[in-house]
Amino acid sequence: MADALSIIPASVLRNLADKLYEKRKNAALEVEGIVKQLAVAGDHEKITAVINLLTEEFTYSPQANHRKGGLIGLAAATVGLTSEAAQHLEQIVPPVLHSFSDQDSRVRYYACEALYNIAKVVRGDFIVFFNQIFDALCKLSADSDANVQSAAHLLDRLVKDIVTESDQFSIEEFIPLLRERMNVLNPYVRQFLVGWITVLDSVPDIDMLGFLPDFLDGLFNMLSDSSHEIRQQADSALTEFLQEIKNSPSVDYGRMAEILVQRAGAPDEFTRQTSITWINEFVKLGGDQLVPYYADILGAILPCISDKEEKIIVVARETNEELRSFKAAPGEGFDVGAILAVAKRHLSSEWEATRIEALHWISALLEKHRGEVLLFLSDIVDTLLKALSDSSDEVVLLVLEVHACIAKDTVHFRNLLVFLLQNFQKDNSLLEKRGALIIRRLCVLLGAQTVYRELSTILQKETDLDFASIMVQLLEPGRYTWLLKALYGLLMLLPQQSAAFKILRTRLKTVPSYSFTGEEHRNTSPETSNSSGLNHADSGSHSTQDGLVTQNVEKMCNGINFASRLQQFQKMQQVHRANAKSQAQLRITSVTLTKDVQRPEENREQSSMSDTNQPAKSLRKS
Repeated sequence: MADALSIIPASVLRNLADKLYEKRKNAALEVEGIVKQLAVAGDHEKITAVINLLTEEFTYSPQANHRKGGLIGLAAATVGLTSEAAQHLEQIVPPVLHSFSDQDSRVRYYACEALYNIAKVVRGDFIVFFNQIFDALCKLSADSDANVQSAAHLLDRLVKDIVTESDQFSIEEFIPLLRERMNVLNPYVRQFLVGWITVLDSVPDIDMLGFLPDFLDGLFNMLSDSSHEIRQQADSALTEFLQEIKNSPSVDYGRMAEILVQRAGAPDEFTRQTSITWINEFVKLGGDQLVPYYADILGAILPCISDKEEKIIVVARETNEELRSFKAAPGEGFDVGAILAVAKRHLSSEWEATRIEALHWISALLEKHRGEVLLFLSDIVDTLLKALSDSSDEVVLLVLEVHACIAKDTVHFRNLLVFLLQNFQKDNSLLEKRGALIIRRLCVLLGAQTVYRELSTILQKETDLDFASIMVQLLEPGRYTWLLKALYGLLMLLPQQSAAFKILRTRLKTVPSYSFTGEEHRNTSPETSNSSGLNHADSGSHSTQDGLVTQNVEKMCNGINFASRLQQFQKMQQVHRANAKSQAQLRITSVTLTKDVQRPEENREQSSMSDTNQPAKSLRKS
C-alpha cells in the first residue's frame, strides 16, 4: 500500500474521490498515464499495488464518491495496461462486479461504464468472467433506475459482440445459468434472456439446438406474457428453432416431446397452438424416437381435437391421423397398455369429438394389436360398457363397433349381452331411448341370428318375468298386434319373388291366428300345439316356390330339435301367462281393498250426518 501511495500523488488520489465527475475523470486519466509507464517498464509488482489501492481504499469504501472514483480508476488502469491487462484481470474485474449490487444507483451506473471500458480493452480475455458478468447483467436489465438500465444495455451489446467472435466461450457452462433464469417473470429479464438465446443461436460454432430441451419450456412460458413484444420475440425464437429442427439430422425429440405435451394443455390459446404445431412436426419427423412417447402425445392431442379455436382443431386432427397411421410393434417400444389407458381416460371427456377419437384409437388398436389389447381388456371393459349410456348416438354406435370387435371371442360376446340386459333392467330410460338402436346395431355387426339366440338363452333364466316380457314383443302377440301388422305391411312392400319376401312370409305363417283378435288360446295341449307348430313349419317350407330359399330354410333347420324347442316355448308362455294372471289378480284385489276401505268411511260420514240431523228433528217436534 505504501508503494502505491508513493507512486500516485496525493492530489490525484484526492481528486479521484471528489464529488465532481470532472475532477474524478481527470484523476483517472493521470492514473492511466502512471500505469502505462509502469507497464512499459514491466513493473507489474507496482501495477498490482496500484490496483490493490484502487480496490481496497476506493471501490470497497463506505463513501459513495470513493467507490465511484475507484471504478473509474480501475477502468483507467486497464486502458493503461493495454495488451498487458489480461494478467491483472483477476484483480480488476471482481470489485467491479461487486459494485453492480451497490445500493447507490450512480455507483451501479459507473460500474457498467467501467466494465464496458475494461471489456473494450481485453475483448476475448474477458470470457473467463462471462458467467459472473451474465448474472450481473441479468439483474441490471431489470434495474429500477433507467440510467442504469441504459448503461447495462450498452454493456450487454458489447459483451454479445465479444462472445460471438470468441472461440473460448463455453456453451456447456452457460446453459445451466440460462436454465435457472428461464422461468423468471420480470419482462426486462425475459427480453434479456431471449436476446441472448437469439444471439448465441446465430453463432455457427455454438450448438444451441443441442441444448434446446434445457430452455424450451421457458420459451413456451413466455408465449403467454402480457407484453406483446416479449410474446413476439419468444415466438420468433421458437420459429427459428423449429426450422433448424427440420433441417437437422440429429435431434433429441423425446425430451422436447415431454415439454410440448405439458404445454399443449396450457390455458393460453397461443401457447396451445404453438405446442400442437410443434407436436405435429415432431410426429412427422421424429419416427422411432417418438414411439415411447406416443401415449403422452396422444393424451395431449385428444383434448385439442375439441378446442374452441378452429386452427388448433385442424392441426390436432392432422396430427392424430398421422400418429394413428404410424406402424410400430409392441416390441419396438410401442406401449399398447399406456395408449389404451389414455383412450380410456378420454372416454369420460366432456367433449363429444374427443370421446369419438378415443374410440377410434381403441378400434385401431384392436385391428392392429388385438392380442395385446385383449390382455388389457379387464382395465377398459367397464368403461366401454358404461359408454353405451353416452348422450351421443355417434359415440354409442362407435362403442358398439368396439364391443362387436371384442365380442368375436365367445366369452366376451356373452358377457356383453349379459351386461346389456342388466343395464336395460336397471335403467328403463336406456332401454326406451337406446335399446332398439343398440340391438339393431349389434345384429348388423355380429349377425342377427347369433345375437337373438344368445339373448334368448340368457332371458330363459331371467327371474324378472315382467322385464323378460318387455325384452321379448312376441311372448304376448295379442298385446302387441301392431308389431305383426307392421311386419305384414313390410311384407306387402317386398317384391314377391325375392328371398326376403319368402322368408318373412314363412315366419309370419308360424304366428297363431288369434294374435290379431286378442283371443286367448284355450285348452291347448302340448300335443296339439306341437302338431300345430310343426304343421305351420311344414306348410311354411312347402309353400315356398323358390327351391333355393327352401334349401336355405332346411339348412337353418339342420341340427335343431323343433319338438323340444316348441315344448320349451310353450312352457315359457305358460309361465308368463301365469305371471300375467297373478298380476291381474293382484290388481283386482288391490281395487277391492280400496273400495272396502272407502265404504266404512262413507258409512261413518252418513252416520255422522244422521247424528247431526237428528237433534234438529227433535227440536222441531218439541
